[in-house]
Amino acid sequence: MARPVMSLNDALRTPAHGSRLMRSAKIRAEGDRSAVARLTLVILVGLSLIALALSIATGASDASALRVIGALLGGTEDTVLSMRDRIIVLDIRMPRALLGFLIGAALAMSGAVMQGLFRNPLADPGLVGISSGSALGAVLMIVLGTSMPAGLMASLGAFTLPAAAFVGGLLTTLLLYRIATRGGQTSVATMLLAGIAISALTGAVTGILIYMADDKQLRDITFWGLGSLSGMTWAKVAAAAPIILLALVVVPFLSRGLNAITLGEAAAFHMGVKVQRLKYTAIVAVAGAVGASVAVSGGIGFVGIVVPHLLRLVIGPDHRYLLPASALLGGVLLLGADMLARTIVAPAEVPIGIITALAGAPFFLWVLLRHRGRDSW
Repeated sequence: MARPVMSLNDALRTPAHGSRLMRSAKIRAEGDRSAVARLTLVILVGLSLIALALSIATGASDASALRVIGALLGGTEDTVLSMRDRIIVLDIRMPRALLGFLIGAALAMSGAVMQGLFRNPLADPGLVGISSGSALGAVLMIVLGTSMPAGLMASLGAFTLPAAAFVGGLLTTLLLYRIATRGGQTSVATMLLAGIAISALTGAVTGILIYMADDKQLRDITFWGLGSLSGMTWAKVAAAAPIILLALVVVPFLSRGLNAITLGEAAAFHMGVKVQRLKYTAIVAVAGAVGASVAVSGGIGFVGIVVPHLLRLVIGPDHRYLLPASALLGGVLLLGADMLARTIVAPAEVPIGIITALAGAPFFLWVLLRHRGRDSW
């Protein structure tokens, strides 16, 4: 007896068959890049270690890179650092390098998640207003924090600013998603336009808060506008790193759902993906990662666009590899930009947001021109 042929709709309704169909379709369309992706991940791990070591060893101090690395590994008398250099390395450079890597990883992975969720390579936490919403939450806490209940401020402690930025980013993301989604379908054009409007609105509210702020608060607010990794301390690492690390751990588990949703939400649903839960988990993870990053570093743009798009050209769109690779490359690139910011006009320091904007804006224009006329990727 001949075996009945399964229709496309029946295949999509069966999770196992739908998954195999999706995988074979991707392989036929783009070729199996899993070997290249695994090799890329190994290379990126090595580059991450090198970037961390160089970042810790780079600065105005006369301690050479070999002396710093040797001292960190135990070293001999030839690699012993002076007390001054030891303070610089352990209390200034090391938290800056660790948090800088985490921030780059968070921004890049958040960009990859947003692009997968909206099925468009132009989606980015900064462009669609999430970063500005997070910054508004932080600015609100800076200016109006003294009017908050003392018990609440004491209970949050060092987590006060990251928590405020997280709430701001989460509310902005939920608002954006609600505006851009209608009838279960998300309009990319509406999303981008709504992001511009939300960014303008949060900028206006931030302007009002700046008008209300005193001199000290103005200096703190200026920090958010330009973006910088200066002033990183172990206290800031303790406040922001847990939120970022939690998001970095959770997001890779969304890779199967993000792969399925590239075929459309209806197809993903028939493959067994719980689409609404995927959306809300992704939204909360992105808001947490971006909010905590903005809280300690300010506005650093274009990392979320540049990194995932570059990797997609090399390893393809499979989120099983794209998400961890984006995190690693994002950390490496942000540390590289930070080292450039520290050395290009040494001993002064260029805000890192300027460096990423100068590099990322032309790249974004190229991506925009490359994808013009398309509503999705």
